[in-house]
Amino acid sequence: MNSKERFLAALNCQPLDRPPIWVMRQAGRYLPEYRALKEKYSFLELAQTPELALEVTLQPLRRFPLDAAILFSDILVIPEAMGQGYHFREQGGIGMDYTLESRAQIENLTSNAIEEKLNYVAQALKLIDSELNGSKMLLGFGGSPWTLATYMLEGGSSKDFAKVKALFYEDRNAFELLMEKISDALIAYFRMQKAAGADAIQIFDSWGGIISGEDYEAASLKWIRKIIDAVREEVPMIIYAKGTTPQLRRQAACEPKAIAVDWTIPIEEAAAQIPSDVAIQGNLDPVLLDTKPQIVRNSATRILEAMKNRPGHIFNLGHGIHPTARIENMETLVDTVVNWSND
Repeated sequence: MNSKERFLAALNCQPLDRPPIWVMRQAGRYLPEYRALKEKYSFLELAQTPELALEVTLQPLRRFPLDAAILFSDILVIPEAMGQGYHFREQGGIGMDYTLESRAQIENLTSNAIEEKLNYVAQALKLIDSELNGSKMLLGFGGSPWTLATYMLEGGSSKDFAKVKALFYEDRNAFELLMEKISDALIAYFRMQKAAGADAIQIFDSWGGIISGEDYEAASLKWIRKIIDAVREEVPMIIYAKGTTPQLRRQAACEPKAIAVDWTIPIEEAAAQIPSDVAIQGNLDPVLLDTKPQIVRNSATRILEAMKNRPGHIFNLGHGIHPTARIENMETLVDTVVNWSND
């Protein structure tokens, strides 16, 4: 069984000797080879040049026996393709080229021609797919409509998310118009990723946890469900929604192939809330990769022990790996998982 076969078996909740492993943000700033590239190229150059995106995507697979590659890109390519560009602020964080402040601006956004505008993503996926040659799982991804809307309405990174919440509560019609447009763009984008070689796609609802629990369905999950329903027969979908553990049962009702959980819940408690035919991904606290190898090994082993009788586990962190993660800790994590046996 190669890595891709192992990953697909986990998505189908089949019993395995060990879970597959990949790590959110596994291609990035904790790797010295990535930092070397960043001295020559900007993030946007890396993401928008297929050959460079290929190189960055493959860097962690050269170091570690991971079971999946994930496309090197950004969730904000969708707002950009819709007409609202983005950049990285000198003081840190993401800035949009302008802020959505009126219904007219929302109406001017377009979800047409996504495939043409984001052709560089398709070209990168094709290169990665060719390089992997069926040996590893190839993951595509995108942001959830709610998470993308937070950047589009706040003008970039935010601390209080007051603007996106105000639109949701005060002008539901304008909010839903924006969400329909983003959802349509994502459906086209995910179909393009699948056609270019993606074996599965993860939706990042990174800011799902900042909306009131009783409003999570209307603000976010409704739109995730719309996307999953549209592409369910075409590509396996994974939901990751940080800070939303009270919503696990509702997320499972969307019938994704897998739900990724953050580190705030013991994974066996998450498993108890998710049907046995939905895989579970997670959920080591990423800060542990900043500590010591033995701490990483002990914590990873606890998760493996907790899930050994639950088919359908994909090992991952509960969020993205930190830029300060130590290489020896990542090595220890991957070694612990790939040499684990459920026997």
